[in-house]
Amino acid sequence: MRKFLLKYFLLIFVGASATLAQAQQQPLKREFRAVWIATVANIDWPGQKGLSPAVQQQEFKYILDEHQKNGMNAVIVQVRPAADALYRSNLEPWSEFLSGKQGVATNPPYDPLQFMLDEAHKRGMEFHAWFNPYRATFDAKAQLAPDHITKRKPDWFVQYDGKLLFNPGIPEVRQYITSVVMDVVNRYDIDGVHFDDYFYPYPVGKLKFPDDNTYAAYKGLFTNKDDWRRYNVDELIAAVSDSISAVKPWVKFGISPSGVWKNLADGPDGSDTRAGAPSYTALYADTRKWMQLGWIDYLVPQLYWHIGNPAADFKTLVEWWSQNSFQRHLYIGLGAYKIASDPTYSDWHDPNQMPRQLQLTRHTPNITGSVFFSSKSVMSNPNNLQDSLRTSYYRYPALPPVMEWKKSEELEPPFSLKARQTDNGVRLHWQHDQDVRYYLIYRFEKADMWETPIWKRAFWEDRKWQPSINDLNNPASIVAKVFGTNTVFIDETPLESGRYVYVVTALDRQQNESEPSLPVTVKYKW
Repeated sequence: MRKFLLKYFLLIFVGASATLAQAQQQPLKREFRAVWIATVANIDWPGQKGLSPAVQQQEFKYILDEHQKNGMNAVIVQVRPAADALYRSNLEPWSEFLSGKQGVATNPPYDPLQFMLDEAHKRGMEFHAWFNPYRATFDAKAQLAPDHITKRKPDWFVQYDGKLLFNPGIPEVRQYITSVVMDVVNRYDIDGVHFDDYFYPYPVGKLKFPDDNTYAAYKGLFTNKDDWRRYNVDELIAAVSDSISAVKPWVKFGISPSGVWKNLADGPDGSDTRAGAPSYTALYADTRKWMQLGWIDYLVPQLYWHIGNPAADFKTLVEWWSQNSFQRHLYIGLGAYKIASDPTYSDWHDPNQMPRQLQLTRHTPNITGSVFFSSKSVMSNPNNLQDSLRTSYYRYPALPPVMEWKKSEELEPPFSLKARQTDNGVRLHWQHDQDVRYYLIYRFEKADMWETPIWKRAFWEDRKWQPSINDLNNPASIVAKVFGTNTVFIDETPLESGRYVYVVTALDRQQNESEPSLPVTVKYKW
């Protein structure tokens, strides 16, 4: 009897250990994976000014196709680089980075934002519209359209380091910027609104930001200009947040600030860093406060330093942000553009630098994703970064993490799933009665059924196999993610002869997943 019990508990122990090992190796099903696609100065897209719409569209589809292969589930695309528009707008002129001349549409005309949005959704990617809130000109050489806002409201602007910037201290400026953002939110089916790190400008030497008169006019009860400046930016962020929530509460609001909020030398709540331009003290952006008060849904601090950097260590900052996320989503901005090209630090030439950063990001609590700057840098495959994403880190698809504080409707599972072999593969068709954002298609080989322990399986009355929660948590079984307007999918993945089981789940706008459909089995003959 004792020998029997010993063997019994040994089997349980071995089984539990194997299950734990498998769980540790199982790829992540929930992780935000994105790239920034910068349009200012044609950094990422379009390839140059003045390209035809056909070439612009071809380029963008290629970018999306490559990042789909890279495992990305979102793109953050710059649609307003400098008080201009990469979309049809009655408020601001067409961007010069499209046609080559500000205020002039492409020939023939089209709506780039609508095109990009549709193409991203076709590939199962979220589309976050990236706005630069305060920049009015990119450089001193800018040729502005006659109806540009700087010419209609010149008193709203200040000149700093050769650029025209919206004056954050003027209340009408905040109202105008909010209206520009909401124009896009109201007219386009975007998934997110995104601001970058440009608030008050990065300091240039001893050059002062010329807002003394504005401070005198609008300071109210403030006696400290720094606090007043932070208040001005706070007011914009709160206004945009409230406005989005009022009309489309499912739209996410995210910001990618400078990677250091405050140095420890400036206060005990700061990070142990010596950064030159912290967002709190230099740019007057209290990003930590915005998360704490729930004004934003996610933050992407731009941690463009290597592990061990003497002034701003990547590891130190990852840990600091992890402890200051306040239950909001925290993704890490990764400097792909520095790989194998940074002239100052040899650490960026180490092929293990970015893999170490990815691993550190994944294994630090409260961090649920990464964003790479920028698209072109990733696609150039520095130190085999793109290869590593495809074969290792992002080999299997992942869903963006769910934002629990956003309301969602519980989805019923898809029904009437049918499958049959065609000349192109396996054709699936299903039905659903609710507002579905995406569908996930899972495929299991017949042999996979028996890898799920008996005590975890569920069977239907007709003895058809139904995947357990563990099966569905393994993204290796995901074949595709399709936009919610589609209820037909053809699995063209090369298959060997055998029996395959398919199930389909539904996703809402917050990526909440329904229970699976009833399974369908296909006997595939090659």
